[in-house]
Amino acid sequence: MNRCTALLLTLALWASQAQAAGLVASVDRSRINSGETVELTVESNDVTLFGKPDLAPLDPLFEVSGTRQINQLTTLGGDNHATTRWIITLLPKENGTVVIPPLQIGELKTQPITLQVVETVSQNTEAQLAPVFIETNLDQDSVYVQAQALLTVRVYHSVSLYDDSSLTPLQVDDTRIEQLGESRTYEKVINGIRHGVIETRYAIYPQHSGTLTIPAQTFSATLVEPRPAQDNNPQGSKPGKLIHVSSPELSLTVKAKPAMYPADAPWLPARSLTLTESWNPEPDHVQVGDSLTRSLTLKAEGLAGAQLPPLALSDIPGLRRYPDQPVLSNQNNDRGLIGSREDREALVPNRVGALELPAVEVVWWNTHEDHLERTSLPARTLQVATNPSLIVDTPASPTVITAPDNDSLWIWQLTSLILACTTLLGFGLWWRARWQPAILRAAQTGPSPRTLLDDLKRASQANDPQATRQALDAWARQQPETLADMAARFVPLSDALDGLNGALYSESGQYWQGEELWRAVKAIPMAEREQDPAGDSTSLPPLYPK
Repeated sequence: MNRCTALLLTLALWASQAQAAGLVASVDRSRINSGETVELTVESNDVTLFGKPDLAPLDPLFEVSGTRQINQLTTLGGDNHATTRWIITLLPKENGTVVIPPLQIGELKTQPITLQVVETVSQNTEAQLAPVFIETNLDQDSVYVQAQALLTVRVYHSVSLYDDSSLTPLQVDDTRIEQLGESRTYEKVINGIRHGVIETRYAIYPQHSGTLTIPAQTFSATLVEPRPAQDNNPQGSKPGKLIHVSSPELSLTVKAKPAMYPADAPWLPARSLTLTESWNPEPDHVQVGDSLTRSLTLKAEGLAGAQLPPLALSDIPGLRRYPDQPVLSNQNNDRGLIGSREDREALVPNRVGALELPAVEVVWWNTHEDHLERTSLPARTLQVATNPSLIVDTPASPTVITAPDNDSLWIWQLTSLILACTTLLGFGLWWRARWQPAILRAAQTGPSPRTLLDDLKRASQANDPQATRQALDAWARQQPETLADMAARFVPLSDALDGLNGALYSESGQYWQGEELWRAVKAIPMAEREQDPAGDSTSLPPLYPK
């Protein structure tokens, strides 16, 4: 048995080491134009791995323009993690779908990667014969209002440039503009001449229909000019001249919102849209008082996260809702922005039975297929059971006394006589005691109401929702009424309890302020509480007032 266990542990350790020591390959772009280069990155975190990748499998389909190796050592929590990257610049020899084959180092191999190489028509224009020229293009000629149009700006240079290059910021009136990541550089062969390329992409969202004019952009840089061969200056180069190149203006047709789009729905023009739901914990076995976190995530391709509206959710009887702040995020891909919005809320059922959660529907316009669509989550039913921990002990039912028979009648007569005598005696004692000074209440078992009230005051003023709830329940158990009855009679107390429950069942509890609850407890009318919590005196009112 021990031998089998040791064997399993050895296999698990070997598998984990093999996974950690694996080679991972990635590319900076998965879709390129013909003549452009792509960077392939091969990464390993195995410190015992020596050598470099075998590039022979790349020769049939790619021209290797250059390779470089980067070694990095990271210290995290006292542990050192070494990473080695090989960055390989590739120029595809064919158009269409091209597969980068697996590369091998020792016994490890990378996974294959698929590239899309789009054929472009060669244009022998005067601009392309210049040492530096700029090119701009839109992914489409017309878009709907507030929909995404992609603008790509490429600067080509066949000469060396200093690193002081700059591009004028893109500014268009009545238009929302999002730059898609940082500018990236690569190479492209044009007319047999290798050019460096600086590419910048923008997502443009016109806010009004009509014709939108995208102004020209200007690229500025300093050329690196080599010195003559007879110059013995060790610097090897001299300051070059400053150049400016500008792009042509572009026009974009912006279409109005379709007439068939529902007037009461937010306008959502997107290439694709998904709506998902998640629960924590899963609502399979729900009891009264349980806290469930429901997350609804709306993700749209072609829109920013800030453009996504909140989902329309209706109140459900028997279910308290405590929403959190929405989480907005953006991602970039080859087709532009992918915006997402996550709405989370804590749901607390307060009654037993079936609770119907209605369907959630989002109306949007499919800009890729140009038609109206509806995406929805189906309705669901929560079956809420009784929570045993919340059941309050009820007093025992009164005992039914039957009438005595004639034989035992004298016993009841004697009992009545004794009761009459004790009643007269008690009345006499009361008559005498009402003229005496008031006496303190007899000591009771457990904490006094004053102690419990002090505990409640300290917990609420410390803004601790958990301790406040415990102190409030302990104080309420010594009152003539239940906490629910007091809240029903006194609206400020009910509002303060809702705030406390919201802090207990949502992620915003750390921001709860207990002063409102303490003020509500102090303001409960005298007829509905055992004593006045606002008073600071330790003495009680007379037990037998005159």
